[in-house]
Amino acid sequence: MDEKCCARVQRTKERSPEEYRKLINRLSRIEGQIRGIKGMVEKSAYCPEILIQCSAVTAAMNAFNRELLANHIRSCVLDDIRAGREGTIDELLATLQKLMK
Repeated sequence: MDEKCCARVQRTKERSPEEYRKLINRLSRIEGQIRGIKGMVEKSAYCPEILIQCSAVTAAMNAFNRELLANHIRSCVLDDIRAGREGTIDELLATLQKLMK
């Protein structure tokens, strides 16, 4: 049996009701913005107007990522380090590299 395949366990995170609600609300607003942009394209809106709305979505996604990352560091990373799982630092660095592309 391939140990690499079986050794990789998908992790999950239990979020507080408040954290869950805040993240879902942010994503719902972003989803609404995306639908709005789609509507603008369907109605042949002028390109700069669409681009401005796309920029707003990018800023909203960046804000979502910052909040999620901060929560991750304060909870998951901190808990893992306290438990002696230093591999979490490498995981965090890899995640940051992907976010900064």
